[in-house]
Amino acid sequence: MALSVLVTCVMDILPAYLLFSRMGSVGVWTWERILLVYALAVTSFGLAESFCRGFDYFPWHMLRSGDFDRLLLRPRSLIWQVAGSFFHIHRLARASIGIGAIVWALGRLGAPANAYTVSVIALALVGGALVYSGVFVMSSGVAFYTIKALDWIYIVTNASYQVTRIPIEYMPPIFRHAFTFVMPMLVISYMPAAAVCGWQSNAGALFGLAAAHPLSGYLALPAGIAFLALSRLVWKIGLRKYQSTGS
Repeated sequence: MALSVLVTCVMDILPAYLLFSRMGSVGVWTWERILLVYALAVTSFGLAESFCRGFDYFPWHMLRSGDFDRLLLRPRSLIWQVAGSFFHIHRLARASIGIGAIVWALGRLGAPANAYTVSVIALALVGGALVYSGVFVMSSGVAFYTIKALDWIYIVTNASYQVTRIPIEYMPPIFRHAFTFVMPMLVISYMPAAAVCGWQSNAGALFGLAAAHPLSGYLALPAGIAFLALSRLVWKIGLRKYQSTGS
């Protein structure tokens, strides 16, 4: 397990490092810039994966087996029961490596070590964890209809944070808008990084947002709350369809 965790954490960061060490920077986009944005997304995913793991297992280990029926009999929130049904402490390794990468990248980029930087990064991680938790909750809501066919979920979990390795100016518009206004991946990664580092670019015009405005870094938390609220709505709609394994 320890070896598996080490390989996973290293492989999260190693490909981007090898690419930039070979090709050099892309315009103003250096390895440190890409690492900061990427690490924010990876850490958020690691936190959600650690504390919301139950929803990742839900379609296979509860819905199909009928174990979900027992949860319906308990006088507690179903959201909390499912989320806490599985917890793997080694999943926190990805988040730990990500936090270390964030601190290192901020130091290399010369970001000011003040309360503003700490608050923006902390709220970005909370907002990002809520976004990814929302993805897990939403997939479980859809599972009430599909039962198991949820391979698409990996597109918006493991695959989504890979998008942040692409410099924002060179990202295809369809991806840029999808990961801003549908799943707010760039809101919880690029925008906080741009705010604390004071990056000036045309990315704000690409979004229709002021990406480098100091207050833009605080958008991650409300974006995460809004996405999780939408996911809970999908969960509740799916829950109404559930008829129990005995019916």
